[in-house]
Amino acid sequence: MKKLFFLLLLFISCQNFSQETMTPLEKSDFKKLTTHSELSQFIKEVDDKSDLITTEVFAKSPEGRELFVVYFSKGEFGKDQSKIKVLIFAQQHGDEQSGKEGSLLLINELLKPENQYLFDKIDFALVPLMNPDGSEKDKRRNGNEMDLNRNHLILTEPEVIGLHQLFNKYLFEVTMDVHEYWPFGESSKKFGYHENYDETIGAITNINISEKLRKLSYDKYLPFIFNYISEKNFSAFHYLPGGSSESENLRYSTFDINDGRQSFGIQNTLSFIQEGLNGERSSLDNIEHRAKGQMIGMLGLLKFSYDNKDEIKKLVSAERKNLEENKTDGKVAIQLNHFSDGTELKLNLVSYNSGNDTVITTRNFRSVVKSLYDVDRPKGYLIPKNLKEVTDWADRHELKYYDYNKSINSKIEQYFITNIDSIDFEGDMVVNPGVMKTDVTNQINSSDYIFIPVNQLRNNMIVIALEPKSELGLVTYKQFEHLLKKGENYPILRVTN
Repeated sequence: MKKLFFLLLLFISCQNFSQETMTPLEKSDFKKLTTHSELSQFIKEVDDKSDLITTEVFAKSPEGRELFVVYFSKGEFGKDQSKIKVLIFAQQHGDEQSGKEGSLLLINELLKPENQYLFDKIDFALVPLMNPDGSEKDKRRNGNEMDLNRNHLILTEPEVIGLHQLFNKYLFEVTMDVHEYWPFGESSKKFGYHENYDETIGAITNINISEKLRKLSYDKYLPFIFNYISEKNFSAFHYLPGGSSESENLRYSTFDINDGRQSFGIQNTLSFIQEGLNGERSSLDNIEHRAKGQMIGMLGLLKFSYDNKDEIKKLVSAERKNLEENKTDGKVAIQLNHFSDGTELKLNLVSYNSGNDTVITTRNFRSVVKSLYDVDRPKGYLIPKNLKEVTDWADRHELKYYDYNKSINSKIEQYFITNIDSIDFEGDMVVNPGVMKTDVTNQINSSDYIFIPVNQLRNNMIVIALEPKSELGLVTYKQFEHLLKKGENYPILRVTN
């Protein structure tokens, strides 16, 4: 009887909580965007009122603003190994406000009694605001004028470093990065039509990521989430950068591992990007509908993770083990491109002139990513100890490394940079050096180097980052461009069997 009475009180408490607690956006009747101080206060309130939630500060922005993570768990977060761990983070770009607002709506939604069953199987971490500096100014970049969603490889910004430390602590099986897309550019106006989906979803596209995970993403999750969002009276489709007219190259989004989705995906995580429709005139345009659409998409990911917990956990565990034991493909693709396989794509668009919906069929849909240049996967890389910028990078990624002791069977190779050309990478030109490989096994002093083995979770990332011909590697960033010098040796060495 006492137990029944306690459950009744808990139910009434939860009902009162969901009725009494409003997000800052709701309090303003959807007329004012949430400030960082208002977000901080709201998170403190829900933390104080609900035993389901705990919160912590995991980083501070360049301008000193706190970044919060909200944990949902029935028990101590991350301790129950039977549960699936899910991470969602929003608003890396400060002028994409609906992800933050949708995240706060999601907190209230998850505290409703009818949704708390999710945490029988899920430990969920939510970062509602990744870029508080940019959010306060309604600007894309952070306080250091850096694009956070181009920083996940080099890890120089405190917000992104903190996020990866959070990931490393719990090794989430499922992640999603929440953004907004803006289809109102000049090319769309010239064409006369623009996309108008409430939510667009992108799955992992880098072909070095487990094929099984990519198949699960495209064959199972995307059909589920499109249907789920539609049932809630919002529209959804693939996230497709590149324009909508026949003259433009329509494709799935980037395979670069420097963004939130692929940086976790390359560790064989089931990882997604969600891009809601931005406001055409301002970040406040239609914000109620936009925020609710983002919330629905995030809730859908949790429901999919709940329904498919065992399959996802088993697959992610097995594919990560392959990376850690180096039981994976002997080749790593370091230059890639988008190609058409003849698939035609039907797009629902809106006319700029009439406002009416229309459907176009595009035959210029580049739906397949293929390798342009592979390298053999080595045992690992030798980094000169005096190359502090690279050893610091390894530390930021929490890579395993140690002093090198040369093995009898090992072969050490060095690249010589014969020339430095360029290659088109998704519309941008990046360096593409000519290289010649030589055997230097008996020419180096082992004590001058640390050894980064590839048999760890970031196996593919290490190879992609450190190869000089990688169009996604460190040498494409200003901080590391000095590693490439025409007519000189590349200082990072390969260790092979």
